[in-house]
Amino acid sequence: MKKHILFAILVWLVAGAAQSAGAQSLFAKWPELGSFHGVMSQTFHPSEEGNLEPIKARSGEMVEKAAVLAKSDVPADEDSRAIRSAVRRLKKGSKALHRLVESKAPDAEITRSLAGLHDVFHEIVGLCVDEKH
Repeated sequence: MKKHILFAILVWLVAGAAQSAGAQSLFAKWPELGSFHGVMSQTFHPSEEGNLEPIKARSGEMVEKAAVLAKSDVPADEDSRAIRSAVRRLKKGSKALHRLVESKAPDAEITRSLAGLHDVFHEIVGLCVDEKH
């Protein structure tokens, strides 16, 4: 029984490391996605702990990064209708989040909006990375 649990943990760790390495490779060939990721990670992770100051201070920057990402060329080996659609949703959602921040919406609304954007971002990465594994 213990061997099965240890094996399952090992498989989970290896899969996570492979996906992380794939994401880093993706950011290298699609720097605009990596740039967006920088703002996303520095604002989303604090929000998980209830700290919304980073997103409140940087929501405009997130809009800018999403706009640049939407105008960028998707790497040819990653390009698909699903990815382009998700990038458009990221751009639209970033604008909506920024409007919430500007209007001083309740923190719960800002948190939900940011979490939704985070999900879309991971959808993009997953479509790129998981297709190859």
